[in-house]
Amino acid sequence: MYETILTPVDGSAPSETAADHAIRLARDADATLSVVSVVDVEALSAAKLDTKALLDGYEAEAERHVAAVADRARESGVDVETAVLRGAPYRAILDRAEAVDADLVVMGSHGRRGLERYLLGSTTERVLRLSPAPVLVLRSDEGDYQDPDAGERDDSVDE
Repeated sequence: MYETILTPVDGSAPSETAADHAIRLARDADATLSVVSVVDVEALSAAKLDTKALLDGYEAEAERHVAAVADRARESGVDVETAVLRGAPYRAILDRAEAVDADLVVMGSHGRRGLERYLLGSTTERVLRLSPAPVLVLRSDEGDYQDPDAGERDDSVDE
């Protein structure tokens, strides 16, 4: 069914949830797992800081995230290939999916909504819309997401 499964990682809880699921899918399908992390160069250059030092730090962190997932996959008997890329995250993920001929992309979502999603953008949403391969999106059980409408609801009934 699947020969190559791509999973982008960034160390977040949704990313870890998706990576663990991708490992299980790759193991069960006897597929190769392609693990990728992307350093967002555009965001760093927009900050007008010492981008060389920041870039080196972010790439080292991305390497750690990729290596941790790759180690877990290998422990499960999965063949793994890894990459740390630079660029716009959604574009780099799409390019990598094409380069490895991914049959499936498995990625996490932070579940942002409304203005926060609009301002931050959604890498997952862009990959979902533009990927030629199917995309499986998983949300973690991280407790920091709050429904923005939850505090405004009044479910009581006035009598």
